[in-house]
Amino acid sequence: MRFMMMTTDDGDQQTPPDEAMMAEMGAFIAEMSAAGVLLATGGLEPGGTRIKASGGKVTLTDGPFAEAKEAVVGFALVEVRSREEAIELSKRFFQIVGDGEGTIQQVFGPDDAPGA
Repeated sequence: MRFMMMTTDDGDQQTPPDEAMMAEMGAFIAEMSAAGVLLATGGLEPGGTRIKASGGKVTLTDGPFAEAKEAVVGFALVEVRSREEAIELSKRFFQIVGDGEGTIQQVFGPDDAPGA
């Protein structure tokens, strides 16, 4: 099962990570990569570009956006055996980085179709 684990900007000003936290996060990422669990991870640029299609017309709006307080700022795509395992990985992540918020959502794709 694949899950997208996303961290959001809760609006609280956070202090930059120190060397110890970066080393611990590096070890966590290396462990997940070696185990074949981590498929992709990264931080996201603030704002980005919003695309909207309506009535056959496509419009683009460059960020940042006023409602960016809850924007996704980082992600990890993992392949695990269960939602519970994804939750445990997310708990470990927050034990390393400290306070924050996020979302865990199962990812569906062609391999999830019946008979695949």
